[in-house]
Order: sequence, then structure tokens, then C-alpha cells
Amino acid sequence: MFIPIYDVNRLKYIRLQYVTIGLILVNCLVWLLTRAMSPGEADFATLALGFIPAVTFDYAALPPIFSILPEKASFVTYAFLHVDFWHLLSNMLFLWVFGDNVEDALGHVRFLVFYLVCAVAGALLHGLLDPFSAAPLIGASGAVSGVVAAYLMLHPRVRLWTLIFFRIPLPLPAFIPLLIWVGQQFFMLVLDVRGFVSWGAHVGGILAGAFLVVILRRDGVPLFDRVVVAPKSAELDE
Repeated sequence: MFIPIYDVNRLKYIRLQYVTIGLILVNCLVWLLTRAMSPGEADFATLALGFIPAVTFDYAALPPIFSILPEKASFVTYAFLHVDFWHLLSNMLFLWVFGDNVEDALGHVRFLVFYLVCAVAGALLHGLLDPFSAAPLIGASGAVSGVVAAYLMLHPRVRLWTLIFFRIPLPLPAFIPLLIWVGQQFFMLVLDVRGFVSWGAHVGGILAGAFLVVILRRDGVPLFDRVVVAPKSAELDE
């Protein structure tokens, strides 16, 4: 429905969003490595590192050859694999636009913990909704959904440039597109619980992100910041 382009929301506590950039680079590197693999090797990586509820909850087992890491590690490793370039691009674009300000509000180390816990929460809810599923879950959407939820709670009034219907650029208060996006995830979870997209992972990340930002943010960082920050191109000369 919309694509975030950029916001003008300056960093207040950190000079550079090292963790956000690092996460994007790791995701891109893993994608490039999997693209360089043969189809059989890529399938092996998906089964070995993807989150498979039936395996994690001991309803099924993979052959020992896939046990390159402990089974529970897939709660995190799945979030660094992507189906294709567009899957990767959409997740990394959301992380780039929103991750820097959440990292600023939490600090580098806490933001990394926040991101990984949101990934775990996304996998957990996905698995609880369909514990017998043998399909691997992959993608950073659960973790990124947590970042979006945190940004919404921190900076709802910041002006956010978005492409509406993927073609109309508009500067909007962040709470408008982000509330619509969050509502869509819950709506689709009810409507399409076992569809191709794991709405459960998205909702799990959202719930974790909304909770964690309350307890992990720096002292003095407010929730629901009332300061309106507009893009420069939307400012009026006085």
C-alpha cells in the first residue's frame, strides 16, 4: 500500500547508526551468498537456517546433515535469509528509514538486542499459530516490524515521505501510514493465517517492539514525541 522513502528526523544521541547499517550489510551479504549457491545448496541453507515450527517444537525432525547449528538458533538465523531481491529490498528499506531513530533512542547495544528479540518474537508467534507446519520461515519482517512499531511509538508526528500505492509521493505524519500498516498486519493475520506471507511473524514483531521500546529506551526519551519535524521540501518560507 505504501513505501517509506525518507524522514527528516535527526539523530540526537548517536553520530551514526552503526547497528542498523551493520544489519543491512549482513542481510545483503547473506543474500548474495545464497544467490551464489546452486539451487540445492540454497535449499539446504533454507532448511538448515530457516525456522521450521514442526522441527522446533519436536513434531518432526530434519536429517542430521541439516544440523549445522542448534535447532533453537533458527529463532534468529531465519531473519537473515530472504526469498528474493524484492523480499530483501522491502525489509531493508523499512529498516533503513526507521532503524536509525530507534537505534538513537535505545543505544547501539540495546537496539541490537531489541532487533534480535523482535525476530525471536516473530518466529515464536508464527510457530504457535501453526506448530505443525513443516515450511521454513525466512525473512527479516518480524524484526523489522518491531522497529516500525517502536518508531510509531517514539515519533508518530514526524513527517514521513511515502509512495502511496507505490507511485504517489506524499509527506504525511508518520502515524497515518504506520497505523494503517500495523492495522493491516492484524487484519491479515485473522483473514489469512496460513497464507504465503507470515502475518503472525509480523504481529509477533510488532507486539515485541511496542513492549521493548518502553523498557529499553534511554532515560529521558519520551514516547509519542509531540515535536513535528517536516521534510525541508515541505517547509514554507516566512
